[in-house]
Amino acid sequence: MDDEGSHPVLFHPTSYDPAHLDAESRRLLRATIDWFEERGKRRLIADDQARVWYSEFLDFVAREKLFATFCTPAAQAKGHPDKRWDAARNAALSEVLGFYGLQYWYAWQVTVLGLGPIWMSGNAAARERAADLLDDGAVFAFGLSEKEHGADVYSTDMVLTPDGDGFRANGGKYYIGNGNVAGMVSVFGRRADVEGPDGYVFFAVDSQHPNFKLVKNVVNSQMFVSEFRLEDYPVRAEDLLHTGPEAFSAALNTVNVGKFNLCTASIGINEHAFYEAITHAHNRVLYGKRVTDFPHVRQNFVDAYARLAAMKLFADRAVDYFRSASPDDRRYLLFNPITKMKVTSEGERVIDLLWDVIAAKGFEKDTYFSMAARDIRALPKLEGTVHVNLALVLKFLPNYLFHPAEYAEVPTRHDPADDEFFWRQGPARGLGAIRFHDWETAYAKFADVPNAALFHEQARALRELRVEEGQQEDLDFLLTLGQLFTLVVYGQLVLEQAELTGFDRDVLDQVFDVLVRDFSEYAVALHGKSSSTEAQQRWALARVRKPVVDGERSARVWERVAALSGAYEMNH
Repeated sequence: MDDEGSHPVLFHPTSYDPAHLDAESRRLLRATIDWFEERGKRRLIADDQARVWYSEFLDFVAREKLFATFCTPAAQAKGHPDKRWDAARNAALSEVLGFYGLQYWYAWQVTVLGLGPIWMSGNAAARERAADLLDDGAVFAFGLSEKEHGADVYSTDMVLTPDGDGFRANGGKYYIGNGNVAGMVSVFGRRADVEGPDGYVFFAVDSQHPNFKLVKNVVNSQMFVSEFRLEDYPVRAEDLLHTGPEAFSAALNTVNVGKFNLCTASIGINEHAFYEAITHAHNRVLYGKRVTDFPHVRQNFVDAYARLAAMKLFADRAVDYFRSASPDDRRYLLFNPITKMKVTSEGERVIDLLWDVIAAKGFEKDTYFSMAARDIRALPKLEGTVHVNLALVLKFLPNYLFHPAEYAEVPTRHDPADDEFFWRQGPARGLGAIRFHDWETAYAKFADVPNAALFHEQARALRELRVEEGQQEDLDFLLTLGQLFTLVVYGQLVLEQAELTGFDRDVLDQVFDVLVRDFSEYAVALHGKSSSTEAQQRWALARVRKPVVDGERSARVWERVAALSGAYEMNH
């Protein structure tokens, strides 16, 4: 990479041309950007503040067949040459929608989730119905969460009681996006007449049916995040999507597909907020000095830029593993929860760094930033994303750190392929048996990048940390261990993507400057845990490192950041 202009880190609406994608995907992404830019910033913000239901956006989606093109697997496309499920272009769309507002991304996101159990189902009639509805411009919904149980699928109170040839469904769902208009809602429940896992069921309902009772929108937003109840809703055989343990797996496998989009939404939100923040700060004078001449301000911007660059590198590389997955290569099941948990948490940190600089400006009602500061909080918190996924990634730690296996190298996956494996992921178990390639290979290739080498030293030491018997149940301790482990995996994929793209070495060194500090921070946190042993405390303090300081490198990265001042302002 040479400079921000010719090889940008940040998405830029005016110059954006995803040359790695096919012509129709590029056209649709460009049309989406143009639709938002033509409406302009004032309208975007006014609609947000007035909580206007985005029917005009959904009209655009229907007119362009945007969701139909991007969300219909080739098997259901009836020969349409551009319809497929392609995670590379889906990630691009997710970033674009996040850039203009979480609410628009959300309509897309919950459609993806709602379609998951349908495309995974053996019910051909339901799949055909969904494809036809998509083509007509419908959106979808995912009826998993409940008011009393959240996303705890073990405890569902949505009950199907046998009734002649079918069932009657009774129960409530909560936090269900698009529940007001969804053409089909994929609902998770259990049978009244079958105990245990064999009683689980996924079934499809129509949000406009008289026995579908829409209670309210549970959030104060343009998004319609619904509470609904089914009251003696008739469920026929043709409405059943999954039964038994397969229904449970469909719930988790749908989350694997759909919740990946959390990371790209965070990236898009960060990018738009970054443009606003640097333009404001770089053109503001306080105490006779340009605000960005203050060292702490520059540090905030450089750190925010480095974190955002790492978010994009990791997310892009994770897509490759997801698209290349198979029953024999399920490494994506580690990388996916990290996109959901780590990338979204980094998104919060980026906003916080920028907000510390622009201060009161971040509250002003005519800024995108005020929306970003509110919405960025949602993504790491959806269904307890951070702590749930941290606990999940720990299942992979032993094999990842200690038992590498041989795999063919995963290439960059921008080819216009249909990712049909998403719909046959198989049973959601056996995570602890999944093997990984040697994580140190990526680090060894960048031994000449000072902070990457220093971080590699910290990461290697994680093998020396011993967890005591009683600590296996101490979630507070384990979550901090999970953060340390996550950083190692995060750095690995960042480096893999940096190698594949010829990423700028200055920015990459700055990324690992940040990661060295983060590892030190979590090591100190581990030291302070109530259950940490003396040996663990010694280990933790021995891992604290100061990044390799290079003033010239920092100055070059700062010049890239400063060049973003005035680079983009949404049409008014």
